[in-house]
Amino acid sequence: MRKILVTGASGLFGTTLVPYLTGCGYRVVTQSRTGASDFCADLSDSASTDELLTQVQPGLIINLVGLTSVEQCQEQTNAAYSANTCTVENLVHSIIKREISCHLIQISTDQVYDGPGPHTEDAVTITNNYAFSKYAGELSALRVPSTILRTNFVGRSLASGRESLTDWVFSSMLSHKQVDVMNDVLFSPLSMATLSVMIQLVIEKRPSGVFNLGSKEGMSKADFNFAFAESLGLSTTTMTRVDSNEAVFFKAYRPKDMRMNCSKFENTFGVKLPYLKDEINSVAKEYHDAN
Repeated sequence: MRKILVTGASGLFGTTLVPYLTGCGYRVVTQSRTGASDFCADLSDSASTDELLTQVQPGLIINLVGLTSVEQCQEQTNAAYSANTCTVENLVHSIIKREISCHLIQISTDQVYDGPGPHTEDAVTITNNYAFSKYAGELSALRVPSTILRTNFVGRSLASGRESLTDWVFSSMLSHKQVDVMNDVLFSPLSMATLSVMIQLVIEKRPSGVFNLGSKEGMSKADFNFAFAESLGLSTTTMTRVDSNEAVFFKAYRPKDMRMNCSKFENTFGVKLPYLKDEINSVAKEYHDAN
């Protein structure tokens, strides 16, 4: 197999995905804007993107670059466009211009959904700048052979300075910190470990199109956080259920129901995705084994 280029490799998911793919025997080349990767390149700059793809000549690109702060995307529209849309446009432009035979796996978000779920891939409802910039990136990716994965992930972070949702819950409960958890925001994430396995299937089959990729029987973030803490035997006495309109730390609107119907992915790849309750127990084991 020709080289796999993982962009944004030093981020929250990249630091789990890259070792997994390397362990599977793939030839993985990494990019980030720091010195922790094989190549340092600013993919919001078209010339830098051209130079990177010319040097690497990848057979497949997994694009993990993105600005994921909903508040920052809402307040800084240009930054959201630069990270979530322009980077994809530049990758696609370079693939087309240089006639590189390359498949693109674009990691998108479940925040393109709102209203009662679970949602199928055609039920897009854009409610904030983060979702808009990621959806625009999807549209650009579809100009070349690509697989768009709308997903959300949890698990123990291996990235320096990057905290996951479960990291936050784990450290908060250990330190008996008072936290509010959202009772009315529903989602269906996968563990980063499971998501890595599913991406390996995409690498092998490379179907074109948009796919939801999440767990079965999603739940509210409050239920998730309580279940995760309880799976580790941590006290939840300092965890309080609130509705999102009570969360003063939210400045930008967030969708209330991001649960996804993932039957298209399951049917395409002949797999059964896990139940969220099982993913919670799997992630809890990561923390138990590490401590």
